[in-house]
Amino acid sequence: MNDSVCRVDAVLTGKVAPLGDFGKTSAIDKHPVTAPVRLDETGLEGDEQAERKHHGGPEKALHHYPFDHYAAWRGEWESSGEAAASLARLAVRGAFGENLSTRGMTEANVCVGDVYRIGAAIVQVSQPRQPCWKLNLRFARDDMSRRVQQTLRTGWYYRVLEGGEIGPGDRIERLARGHANWTIERLLRVLYVERDDRAALEQMANLELLTASWRKTAAKRLASGTVESWASRLDTPAS
Repeated sequence: MNDSVCRVDAVLTGKVAPLGDFGKTSAIDKHPVTAPVRLDETGLEGDEQAERKHHGGPEKALHHYPFDHYAAWRGEWESSGEAAASLARLAVRGAFGENLSTRGMTEANVCVGDVYRIGAAIVQVSQPRQPCWKLNLRFARDDMSRRVQQTLRTGWYYRVLEGGEIGPGDRIERLARGHANWTIERLLRVLYVERDDRAALEQMANLELLTASWRKTAAKRLASGTVESWASRLDTPAS
C-alpha cells in the first residue's frame, strides 16, 4: 500500500446464529454491505455479537483482517491436501469474521495506536485479535484457532475516536502513528513466540495506546514469571 492511504474493499456485518453442533451461537458469519453503514464506539450498525464479554465493545469495535492472507492460507492448504470444506470458506471475504477487508495493510505495517480516517469515521488501532475456538467450528477443523495464532495472521481491532458512516471503496488514510516501533506483528511475537522477553514485556505493559487487558497480561507475566494458559480460548469445548 501507499505509506498512509489504502481503500476498503469490503465492510461486513453479521447476525447471531447457530454455530457447530453443540448449541453454540456466534455472529462470525459476516457478509458485505452494499451501502455505507454507521460506525460508532460500539461497532457497526447491524453487526451483532453473541458473547459481549469477549467480542465487541469500545476496544474491539471493528475487526480488520487482511485479504492478503487468504492466498497464503489457500496455498498452504492446497499443497497439503487439506479438506475441501476448509478451503471453501476462503471463497469469499468474511471467512475470519472480519468487519473490514483490504489489501496492502497487514500486521507487519500497522502499529498499535495508529489513527486512521475511514470514510467519515476516525478510528485507532487498539490491539491484535486473539483467536478463539469459534474459528475451529467456522473452518471445520480443531486446530484452526491455533493455526491463526501460530502464523500471526490474526488481524487487529480498532477503537472509534469519531463516529461516522463507512462503506466499500472508502479511503483509509493514516492520520497519526503513536507507537512506531510496535507493529501488530511485534505484539503478537512477544505474546506468543518470544514469550520470555522481559524487556519487551515491560515495554508492552507501558504502551499507553494498547488496550488495558493486553498491558495487564504483560504485567502479570512479568510478575509471575509464567505464561498464561490459552487452552480455554483456543480449544473447542466438548459440549
